[in-house]
Amino acid sequence: MAAHHINLLFICLYFSLSFIFTKQVQADNYIIHMDHSAMPKAFAGRQSWYLATLSSLSANLIANTNSTIPTAELLYSYNHVIQGFSASLTLAQLEALKNSRGYVSSIRDKTVKLDTTYSFKFLGLSSDAGLWPASGFGKDVIIGLIDTGVWPESESFNDDGMNDVPLRWKGKCESGTQFNSSLCNKKLIGARSFNKGLIANNPSITIAMNSPRDTAGHGTHTSSTAAGTYVGDASYFGYAQGTARGMAPGARVAMYKALWDEGSYTTDVIAAIDQAINDGVDVLSLSFGLDELELYEDPIAIATFAAIEKNIFVSTSAGNEGPDLETLHNGTPWVLTVAAGTMDRSFGASLSLGTDGYVRGAALYPGNFSSTQYPIVFMDKCHKTKELKKLVGMIIVCQDPGKEDSLNDQFSSIQVAGNVAGVFITNSTLLDIFTQSPFPAIFLEQKDGDIVVDYIKTNKNPKASIEFKTTFLGSKPSPIVTSYTSRGPSYSAPSVLKPDIMAPGDSILAAWPLNIGVARLNEDMLFSSFNLLSGTSMACPHVAGIAALLKGAHPDWSPTAIRSALMTTSDPIDNTGNPIEDIGTNLQPATPLAMGAGHINPNKALDPGLVYDATVQDYIDFLCGLNFTPQQIKTITRSSSNNCSNPSLDLNYPSFIAYFNDRNVKPDSNTVKEFQRTVTNVGEGSFIYKASLTAMKGVKVSVEPDTLVFKEINEKKSFKLSIEGPRQLDKTVSFGYLIWEDSQRKHAVRSPIVATSYNIDK
Repeated sequence: MAAHHINLLFICLYFSLSFIFTKQVQADNYIIHMDHSAMPKAFAGRQSWYLATLSSLSANLIANTNSTIPTAELLYSYNHVIQGFSASLTLAQLEALKNSRGYVSSIRDKTVKLDTTYSFKFLGLSSDAGLWPASGFGKDVIIGLIDTGVWPESESFNDDGMNDVPLRWKGKCESGTQFNSSLCNKKLIGARSFNKGLIANNPSITIAMNSPRDTAGHGTHTSSTAAGTYVGDASYFGYAQGTARGMAPGARVAMYKALWDEGSYTTDVIAAIDQAINDGVDVLSLSFGLDELELYEDPIAIATFAAIEKNIFVSTSAGNEGPDLETLHNGTPWVLTVAAGTMDRSFGASLSLGTDGYVRGAALYPGNFSSTQYPIVFMDKCHKTKELKKLVGMIIVCQDPGKEDSLNDQFSSIQVAGNVAGVFITNSTLLDIFTQSPFPAIFLEQKDGDIVVDYIKTNKNPKASIEFKTTFLGSKPSPIVTSYTSRGPSYSAPSVLKPDIMAPGDSILAAWPLNIGVARLNEDMLFSSFNLLSGTSMACPHVAGIAALLKGAHPDWSPTAIRSALMTTSDPIDNTGNPIEDIGTNLQPATPLAMGAGHINPNKALDPGLVYDATVQDYIDFLCGLNFTPQQIKTITRSSSNNCSNPSLDLNYPSFIAYFNDRNVKPDSNTVKEFQRTVTNVGEGSFIYKASLTAMKGVKVSVEPDTLVFKEINEKKSFKLSIEGPRQLDKTVSFGYLIWEDSQRKHAVRSPIVATSYNIDK
């Protein structure tokens, strides 16, 4: 018996030690931050230093343990985004590296997730006046996208009429699987791919398309949204028919494929950003992000800090995790964070009720449908498939009871039964997954559904016909904040109001690879050169393209000045003249935590009047204000000489957020939150600006001085905004606006103000 226990103990110990050893020798990818000032002079360059450092790790560990350990593998040597490199290391190698000369910090590799041409008209862009002609349609501005690749054969990347590629461009087109460098042209001027991190994380992986070619469609869609050229007769099977074009049709496109069907890792993403900076892009578009990380832990935040230092504007997506608060990513102070809204265009079908008129509903059925009138019957919950199968030759009307999965169950029942068509009466706001139906289906609001049911019940032989492939323009109200767009506050920088702005993100038509299916018709896959997608992924490149236009019109403006111009000229009002509504809160007025400053207005941004600018030192002061350690700040700034003499969380930002969330206070105990701001006059001539404030529930807001006098362009003036309220605010969110309007009524510079009792959960 004792021998049995000893054997069991030995077996347990053996497996425990084997597990520990396996963990020690199993390699993971890490991003390593180094201090370049510590590099020995004997090395000719940084990469040779990195290689020597990694080589010594493996040699020392093998000598000390007398065991086989994987060789530490260098993945990327970064030039701009960080001082350092990425490598595949075991835990033992990582611990040894921490004692190496010049080591600062390390971040384990992480996976990233995507946030998945009428919009130019909805945004007011015109060939005759405004931002398009003023910027030359974005002529020679270079937009870089970190994404899933590109389908170069798309007509959206046609370079007809474009002049030679700017001489300052250092990028290139890389050849690879089914991708030749000759596929690039004067529009698509660069295409590269990055997957060393992906392969190191999955050594046995086979990359299906090892080249910049897009096998997901996302990158083709976003890049053509930002800067696609003119393509006539574009549509999604007859929906959204017209001439498609991107926001900046005269701009150049550079694609950096770092997001793969097989997986996506931060080591590859920041290598792509590093290369984009080196190549000379003017604007970066990033439709992906990482959740709930401090700024010094977020490789994307760190990499984009380097981009801002190089005067590159960065547009990022807020994420698709709404409608709850504190769900957004990319809440980084130095990038623009974009929320998604709807447009005044919808797609659907018309249901004609005999000779009694018609109703309209949502639909994106891609097939052809007979104009013949069919018998129509109301089957209420539509849950009895056997009964439905007896009515194959009829149009079936279903009433969604509004329970969880009830619409999905009805949808499946009609599909299985094989009826002529399904008419679904529902109040659901999540119809995207149903409207692209493989069988004829139309979705009606309750008021229109009631008309249909009444028609059926009051006629002995009710019949109906359906006309699909209809595009409705002028929908009201619009825009509306989508339910899926992620909300603030920012986890990483709660004292900066995020998101920044809203742009079209719902049902966006843009280019698509011809070999990737976009819809099903019964059991057949359908293909198209254009596709409709929704998400903040689609909103982000809209803003990237518009930023490119502003860069073309104002080449001397900094990225922060461009961000300010976009935010302070955005619209908080919809096309009915009322506050923009939020689907995620049952169409209540949208707060800035959902839509930022408002809906983007490109032409107004051309002449904003005043801008809130910020320098790199301002961002360093902000990092110091977050009480980061010198090492954590160094991880972001890549500098050992950071000046923290003026730490402040009060960044010179075109928005305001104050927290009144002290739960351990006496009743009627008030506090005042103060904000200092400096604005720069970018208008030609002299102006006198007067401040006005909208009322906010539960707090009092004041501004001092309330008048700013500018005598010349580029003159700066400062003011203080104060918010007085209870230490514990009753409301979760109260909001209003500060508006600086000049006496000539040429400019109205609007900034959102939020007071909240919300507690950031860290």
